[in-house]
Amino acid sequence: MAQPLFPALAAGDDREALRFGARSVSYRELAAAAGRLAGSLRAHRRVAVWAHPSVETCVAVVAALLAGVPVVPLNPRTGERELDHILRDSEPGLVLGEPDGPVDLPAGDTAWSGTEPDPEAPALVVYTSGTTGPPKGVLLPRRAIASNLDALAAAWAWTRDDVLVHALPLFHVHGLIVGVLGPLRRGGAVHHVGRFASAAVAAELGGPATMMFGVPTMYHRLAIDCAADPELAAAVGRARLLVSGSAALPATDHERIFRLTGQRVVERYGMTETLMNTSVRADGERRPGTVGVPLDGVEVRLVDDAGVAIGPWDGTTVGEIEVRGPNLFLGYLNRPEATAAALRDGWFRTGDVAVRDPDGYLRIVGRRATDLIKSGGYKIGAGEIENALLEHPGVAEVAVTGQPDDDLGERIVAWVVPAAGPAPTAAELADHVARLLAPHKRPRVVHFLDALPRNEMGKVMKRSLDG
Repeated sequence: MAQPLFPALAAGDDREALRFGARSVSYRELAAAAGRLAGSLRAHRRVAVWAHPSVETCVAVVAALLAGVPVVPLNPRTGERELDHILRDSEPGLVLGEPDGPVDLPAGDTAWSGTEPDPEAPALVVYTSGTTGPPKGVLLPRRAIASNLDALAAAWAWTRDDVLVHALPLFHVHGLIVGVLGPLRRGGAVHHVGRFASAAVAAELGGPATMMFGVPTMYHRLAIDCAADPELAAAVGRARLLVSGSAALPATDHERIFRLTGQRVVERYGMTETLMNTSVRADGERRPGTVGVPLDGVEVRLVDDAGVAIGPWDGTTVGEIEVRGPNLFLGYLNRPEATAAALRDGWFRTGDVAVRDPDGYLRIVGRRATDLIKSGGYKIGAGEIENALLEHPGVAEVAVTGQPDDDLGERIVAWVVPAAGPAPTAAELADHVARLLAPHKRPRVVHFLDALPRNEMGKVMKRSLDG
């Protein structure tokens, strides 16, 4: 018999499970509300949920999972064309909630008493954008969610005593699966503060919260606010664990947060198709610029352009990351050709490029399509140049891309948001990189911008720069 995805729901005690703003829900209340709704969902092939940051969204997702009905989370801000594609592609039998309003929960006292679905049954269909074409629906099985959350618990010493605070959207893997289903599987609590604000997060960490999940833009703002407010910095310093993901956290922000709070931020690496692959462990070395080692049960390798595994690990050879293990997706909905192209002998081809240190720590240098620059016969990761530029006091934000060059193959281009004060010159920044890294890694062109284009998760949209 399959083990329940949320053992704490069966106990149904009065311990807090969810808090959104001032509204709190216990495990007893969550079990009752989700149980009532599950009974009305089980006849549907799939259900879509408008994923507002609310108690109702969480109840709807848990209810569908209890009933064994795959959930399609919908971004409340998605555009008409993308929404039409997602609904046509996933064909949900029911859409819960509205783009501008929460899910209506049924009244009544009948709790769900069904059996636990098969571990290989699809649990969620999460849509992820690729480099071309409309978003693809990633079929995530219950097996992947359960095994991955348990592996993260082992890596982070995550228990039912932990209270997680975050402000992540609930239509992505980071905010929904790791940030909501993770605490519920452990039997702990999640406090969602709505829109990110350093003061709101610090108030939670200075009180009941023990862990924070965030993206680099949040930690960048947190570092600025901690520098301006010692009491806020002290509250953040009480956290047991600060975790960053969805994009690389610049080494400068790592060091600022450590200097101000005494906390070393833990980074992890994952994708929609694989959930989390690696992480710095809570009891391991919290090394800036790395995403740690593979999680329990997850295999990670680097391969060259021919698909041959790279070894031994030397900390300098760049290769594409491939992953296999119980964390993998079932495939792309209605896209067998795309599924086949993404896999090689059971290994998922991530499209991310990295180097691996001799002790197994992984350092991401970017995406093969946008961040692996082939210049003058060298393979250069955009990420290491970005980190070097961020060490210059005149640089607030930066993105690095490659552009075609008749002589070099590709030339390195830096897109820089200057810091307050005297702006650096392009030559000054090029010399700075050459001194820290190597002459062939210096940017040949520097553009100065007021802001970098970013998506809702804080990732820089580099294709918008090159366009």
